[in-house]
Amino acid sequence: MVTVHLDARLVFLTLFVALSSAFPGQSERVEDLMETRSRFAMLEDVRLVANGLLQLGHSLREFVHKTKSQITDIFQKISIFDTSFYQLSTITSEIKEEEEELMKTTGILKASNEKVINLSQEIHAKMNNILENRSQLQQKVVELEEKISVLIHDPLPADQMDEISALKDVIDAQEKSISDLLKAVREQHEQLSQQKIKIKIMEEKVPYQQCTTSPSFNQEPLVGNRLNASANGRPDLNDHPSDCQDVFDKGERNSGVYLVKPNQSEPFSVYCDMTADGGSTVIQRRQDGSVEFDQTWEKYENGFGSLEREFWLGLRKIHSIARQGDYILRIELEDWKQGRRSADYHFSLEGAALHYAIRLRPLSGSLEDALGNQTGMGFTTKDRDNDNDAEANCAHSYTGGWWFNACGDANLNGKYIHGRARGRTERRRGMHWKPSRGSSYSIRTTKISIHPVPQDRRPSH
Repeated sequence: MVTVHLDARLVFLTLFVALSSAFPGQSERVEDLMETRSRFAMLEDVRLVANGLLQLGHSLREFVHKTKSQITDIFQKISIFDTSFYQLSTITSEIKEEEEELMKTTGILKASNEKVINLSQEIHAKMNNILENRSQLQQKVVELEEKISVLIHDPLPADQMDEISALKDVIDAQEKSISDLLKAVREQHEQLSQQKIKIKIMEEKVPYQQCTTSPSFNQEPLVGNRLNASANGRPDLNDHPSDCQDVFDKGERNSGVYLVKPNQSEPFSVYCDMTADGGSTVIQRRQDGSVEFDQTWEKYENGFGSLEREFWLGLRKIHSIARQGDYILRIELEDWKQGRRSADYHFSLEGAALHYAIRLRPLSGSLEDALGNQTGMGFTTKDRDNDNDAEANCAHSYTGGWWFNACGDANLNGKYIHGRARGRTERRRGMHWKPSRGSSYSIRTTKISIHPVPQDRRPSH
């Protein structure tokens, strides 16, 4: 619009020059007219500039309002950030304090473990003393019986009667000493059991702390579990139970490690799972992947792991128990959603000559059968191939020892996989359970146990 007015002024000026030349006498009037028009044009320009400045002011005011609003939002976000940072600092401090407390607790746990070891050593020493005293006492009893036999036929002089009386006092004193020692052993075993419970609680709080007192296949169980008391309260080391049901029948009700001696074999340690119905011998347990199960034939035959955590009992030991009669094998699985299922099978196991072939017949349970194709199969490890796959060793291909067919739909001794397996190959290499119908079972923990068939379910002969 300003450009239009400038063009008009140029046209007017040109017209003024032309009129002045044409009408010299009228020049003054034309100049007055030109000056008036020029003044009006300048006022118009001023008005245009003022309008422009006014619009610019409005725009600046809107910009200032927007900027102010944005700055307010920024300050609010900074305030929220400060609050969050303060809360994070507080949480970090709390975590640091808990970590320090946990480190102190770990130190206490280590000290407690050392105390447990020392107590165990003291108990072993006292047991040795008890056995030595028992042997000496038996020898003296034999001598006393011989003297009494002689006394029946030939009366003894008074001095020998006094000797017999003194010997009797010695025997009574030793009897009392042995009773006191047994009482002390029981008290220390109770203390060890309480200490063990505390250690388990601490292990749950400190999962990375390895417990050094868990019985393994190279350690004997605690003395209190190894002793079998006779009717007069004295230990009878020749009266070992044949399995965990026998331990239950002898009055034990606490789950734990016990010594058994099936079929007059050498005694060995097992973990007994006690319920209201009886005792089951646990032959396999997986719970956290702390033990490597991709082992050789020798390891699977003799056993490996820690009886109170992850372990395989050993084919030789399982066979020595199972050959005593009719047994039920129970498989218990837990998935990553803490869902639990189980299945019972009528079970028998052949010896080493038949590669520990397994015989199974489904009985009951909430877990669908995945072992139907594996009954009758020998045991296979990565260095001993007894499966039906002509092209490969299933244990070498899928890891872990098991009663593979070709290569089967179940392997509870495979690689421990944290979380659900990704893909079929990874699933088959890990612990898996795939029923003939339905989807595979994602496994977090496993427990395999055996117990005798109840009397009311045994077949009549």
